[in-house]
Amino acid sequence: MVIVRDTLVDALVARLRDGVLSGRYPPGAYLPSERELAAEYGVTRTSLKHALSRLAQLGLVETKHGVGTRVLDYLSSGGPELLPMLVVADGPGWLEETFQARREIGALVYARAAERRGAGHCADLRALHEAVAAAQTADDAQLAECEIHRVLAAASGNRVYGFLVNSLLNAYLPVRQLLIAPFRDPGRAAGRLTPLVEAVCAGEAGEAHTAAVRYLAETERLMLSGEDR
Repeated sequence: MVIVRDTLVDALVARLRDGVLSGRYPPGAYLPSERELAAEYGVTRTSLKHALSRLAQLGLVETKHGVGTRVLDYLSSGGPELLPMLVVADGPGWLEETFQARREIGALVYARAAERRGAGHCADLRALHEAVAAAQTADDAQLAECEIHRVLAAASGNRVYGFLVNSLLNAYLPVRQLLIAPFRDPGRAAGRLTPLVEAVCAGEAGEAHTAAVRYLAETERLMLSGEDR
């Protein structure tokens, strides 16, 4: 099928990526030749080379000159940047594991944030907390809450935690409309956040850990049930 889109390479990457993740191109198999793929998708070989290079950066394929492009086992070679694609491609399984990581990593990160937060972090947290409460739409509240997680990760002082939180949020954001239930009432959403924000800003690591576990478990339950109650 010929791809007719403005972002040609992006579209080609998505089509080939989906072929790998769906098993159409299984691990260890070689993709068709560049000439065949270019003809199949109606693109130039230059566009195809750009797309294959991006797939290689994702850990999905490797290309060897004179041999071809071999599909890799993404569970062994991929990284967290694949999470958004996997959640979209195979929602239930990957979403469950993403939530598990969210609970376990989040509690650790936010306890560390309570130990290492600065005045600027607390000012940002309180401003975003107010933004959740004052949000005019559920989506606005949801997006403000996402930024709270980024600030909490930054407050931990560990940049690797920041990357991990970014990866989890990047997996979450494309499907956030399916998980919007906790934010339909922004005031209640802000109320659920209050113990976490206050514990972090007070520097109480134990309380922050407890509040994080409670908050992440409760919002997960609401997201999966689709009801804010």
